[in-house]
Amino acid sequence: MKLLLLLPLLQEHPGSNMAAAEIFGILELPFLLMAVIFSFLTAIRLKGGKFGLGMSLLAWGFIVMAIGHLHMQIEHLYNLNIFGYLLGESLGRYAWFVALFATWGLSALGFYKIYKASKL
Repeated sequence: MKLLLLLPLLQEHPGSNMAAAEIFGILELPFLLMAVIFSFLTAIRLKGGKFGLGMSLLAWGFIVMAIGHLHMQIEHLYNLNIFGYLLGESLGRYAWFVALFATWGLSALGFYKIYKASKL
């Protein structure tokens, strides 16, 4: 329900001139989406197994990363911290911290599983 309250804020941009960093920050989001889609498709095609499990873990790590990058872009462009808005300032910081470590942990574990499976 709180997300619906954010929609009017997302339609207004404080400045009309976007810097190159803002443009590149927005352009990375479709590539993250492609990484998520193709990593899940690859994991499905591998039908489980050691490689499939590693690819699934990477895919979940990419999802968390994509959400984090979307959050960063919204905060940068609209000065709106969604985690802070939804969970409160203190709990929002902890959620960001957990999401960051979840991305690193899932990615590292996925790469490790693929590495171990490749040492046949």
